[in-house]
Amino acid sequence: MGLFFGTDGLRGKVNEDLSYNIAYKIGNALSILKEKPKILIGSDTRVSNSYLTLAVAGGAMSGGAKVVDAGVVPTAGVAYLTRTLNFDYGIVISASHNSGEYNGIKIFNSDGYKLGDKEEERVERCFIRERVNAYPDIGTYEQDLNLVKLYKEYLISASENSLEGLTIVLDGAHGAAHRIAPDVFRKLGANVIAANCTNEGEKINQNCGALYPENLAKRMFRYKADIGFAFDGDSDRLMAVDELGKVVDGDKIICGLAKYFKKLGKLKKNTAVGTSHTNMAIEKNLKEAGIDFIRTDIGDKYVLAKLLEKDLSLGGEQSGHVILKDLATTGDGILTAIIVANMLVNEKTTMSKALQVELYPQTNKNVIVEDKFKIMNSEEMSKALVKYNEELEGKGRMMIRASGTEPKVRVMVESQDSDLNEKIANVMVALIKRIDAEV
Repeated sequence: MGLFFGTDGLRGKVNEDLSYNIAYKIGNALSILKEKPKILIGSDTRVSNSYLTLAVAGGAMSGGAKVVDAGVVPTAGVAYLTRTLNFDYGIVISASHNSGEYNGIKIFNSDGYKLGDKEEERVERCFIRERVNAYPDIGTYEQDLNLVKLYKEYLISASENSLEGLTIVLDGAHGAAHRIAPDVFRKLGANVIAANCTNEGEKINQNCGALYPENLAKRMFRYKADIGFAFDGDSDRLMAVDELGKVVDGDKIICGLAKYFKKLGKLKKNTAVGTSHTNMAIEKNLKEAGIDFIRTDIGDKYVLAKLLEKDLSLGGEQSGHVILKDLATTGDGILTAIIVANMLVNEKTTMSKALQVELYPQTNKNVIVEDKFKIMNSEEMSKALVKYNEELEGKGRMMIRASGTEPKVRVMVESQDSDLNEKIANVMVALIKRIDAEV
């Protein structure tokens, strides 16, 4: 990672960590890296999106770029349109699952893949200079709000079956999926109940969407629905709820799809990819089904890198990023929801039966800190990690990591003993706070 970019692009509070000037520099950097590039910009519904879109576009046009603004489009939609319409870069203005005061910038290359760490560092190195073209070599800007229809058509074409007869509740998180997800599922024949599917950016991710699937579960009972799908702000995550009202996270979705794809002969090398955070029960369940499992660092771009390196077809994260590499170049919540619904139709089963895995209890705690790097580099922290992982050896594990997008240190303890998990997690939280407070 570079100085500005984290595990998923550049992100921060608007006009604090992420300013107009930084957004301008990013746009301008792309015009330095490529002569007169064609750049597509899409965003979620945040209040600050126009502000940052115009900043990025201004920097890009200063260097001679042609900029097309597609308006509100899911992250995966920008990746798809960038690839299929031959743009040099695709830019997403979104802070994904974060609340409204945050925003972010993700960059895709011409093949629809997020820039890697080295490519992001190249962008950052361009910040120290500025390209300002003289007239008439300045760039152009146009809006084309119809481009999203092409992405919608692709999503519809990805379904092998009609979804008629299924009642599906969709939670759009007041984000990028707010209109397109209900439209797509209705076109496929489903009876759709849309929740939080409005273009109200000040409410984005606020007690709704993929971060609050328990609220979706309440609606499942009210409408006697077959499936519930919850997206985050830019719709690259998916959390689901089964017909019994139980939450189905990314781990369970990956596990279920891996076994389904294997049955269809579509799981390349009979291998799935997860992260260091993936529940241990998933690895065990897949092994019993004859499926190998590979772990990567946390971050969907690391999952994708492993999928590309090993020529595999399925991977993702517990948080709901699921990458169907044969169908998309990045995590796509709506696409994943379509494939899951198709699985239920093809297998003539229910969500609770198709994705039935007994997960190990996990305790997850997030600690807001002043200096996450001081904590991660602390010798005392290293010793505590060794101590408690030895205590958990053979029955569980502990992981401490710095968030790549927020000023937080994340604690995860996993074993079949939930009381032990909570005890160790609380000890680590106290240690993190003490180290952070030390002068």
